[in-house]
Amino acid sequence: MHIRDRIRELRRVPASQLIPNPKNWRTHPEKQRNALQGVLAEIGYADALIAREMPDGTLMLLDGHLRAETTPNQEVPVLILDLDDAEADKLLALLDPLSAMAGKNDELFADLISNLETSSDAVRELLDDTLGLNQDAEEPVLRREAVIPEFFQIVIECESEEHQKEVYEKLNSEGFKCRLLTL
Repeated sequence: MHIRDRIRELRRVPASQLIPNPKNWRTHPEKQRNALQGVLAEIGYADALIAREMPDGTLMLLDGHLRAETTPNQEVPVLILDLDDAEADKLLALLDPLSAMAGKNDELFADLISNLETSSDAVRELLDDTLGLNQDAEEPVLRREAVIPEFFQIVIECESEEHQKEVYEKLNSEGFKCRLLTL
């Protein structure tokens, strides 16, 4: 399969000159805005915005709307793509959903972010939400430890799910109060 390179150039442009795409379907809640400000303050720009050049020479955004809006007076890196209207719409629709399809190794991810230091409360909150440490998070993605109530318990390590089921059924039949737990 031949894959075309649609990137014409990398150009540094004042963010205020980038035209927001009227078809941009992404919204940016305050929590995300605050976290982005924290990341930009601590790291800076480490990724390019994506735009295409319109017939009148203006640059219309396909990705990076919040970054451009957050730093309007900053000169930002922009990948200029060679796309027609239909291709631009398709990319706008697919970039984020395609990225969201990626899986992750929870253990590696937890190890990576558990040691990160930040001076931004918003970035810390984002990391805590992702680790499942923030109980107010709408949808924690990952929890590192099970919370076990304070009473006497025994945890039995089983070789497989089938073995776990066998042990559970045996103990249950002997009158023990049991719960299945997978860590």
